[in-house]
Amino acid sequence: MNTRTFAALLAGTLLLAGCGAQVEDGGTAARKVAVKRCGQEIEYTTPQRAVVYEGGSADKMFALGLTQHVHGYVMPPANPPVTESPWASEYAKVKFLSDDLLNRELVVDAKADFVVAGWRSGFSDQRGITPEILDGLKIQSFMHTESCFNYPGYPERVAPFEALYTDLDRLGKIFGVEDEAQALIADYRKRVEAVQAQAPKGEPTSVFLYDSGTDKPFTAGSQVPPNDIIRFAGGRNIFGDLDARWSEVTWEAVVQAKPEVIIILDYGDKPAAEKIKFLKEFPTTSKLPAVVNDRFHILDYNEGISGPRNIDGLEGFAEYLRELPK
Repeated sequence: MNTRTFAALLAGTLLLAGCGAQVEDGGTAARKVAVKRCGQEIEYTTPQRAVVYEGGSADKMFALGLTQHVHGYVMPPANPPVTESPWASEYAKVKFLSDDLLNRELVVDAKADFVVAGWRSGFSDQRGITPEILDGLKIQSFMHTESCFNYPGYPERVAPFEALYTDLDRLGKIFGVEDEAQALIADYRKRVEAVQAQAPKGEPTSVFLYDSGTDKPFTAGSQVPPNDIIRFAGGRNIFGDLDARWSEVTWEAVVQAKPEVIIILDYGDKPAAEKIKFLKEFPTTSKLPAVVNDRFHILDYNEGISGPRNIDGLEGFAEYLRELPK
């Protein structure tokens, strides 16, 4: 054996020994960090096999460059096809687990060590999958801060866009990508500020978000992203005083508010075209200013739920408002 070969083998042996010592001494593989899950501080070990529920959860992970930590995703029918996502190539690298609602059996079968979802939009007492139940199964979990508004025991109230930034910050700490998270947050804040600087002056345009419902409409209160999308763009959510997330209201209240613009939340099983047709033909809404003037703006489902695409949704709606005739 010549001297060069021996030196290479020795260096390789020392490197392997060093790597082994790093793991044993609590290096990268054993990294732990305390981060809030809603109002409760939790100690996390860096996850390696995450299951994410809906586009917002997946998008947050992909936007932070954490695809390698994602085992798979659960995508109910309401979500638009992942092939339409800005992160379509990242979805292709992970496993599609189900088009059903999130459930405990699915998570256990996937051998997940981390689950990302919202409270009552993924996690559910009724379906038997809550952070507390997963804690008992030694499966870590993370909840969208926007959904912590009414989380039992540990509620947390954060404005929707700030909640998005909070999630990126917390996920960045959990996975050790704090710099990436802060850079992303700074970029999103800059884009929001640019929109606000161009918002129309004067009295804000009254806006009604129509999610669904015929007997009673389902809409956005103050605690979900569309409320911030509307107000940052220069509009006024007619139900912005409603201290709730997504909520059922009355047609009488909609008529009384006389919305000048209607945002249609568009998702897979309830297309926007059908909703617009209903509003035009329904006697109660057919005379609304927005309907008479055909002022409808379509907001993609993943632009309306908590996730990075909230910023895209804001920019799109802001452009629509700026182009309205005065």
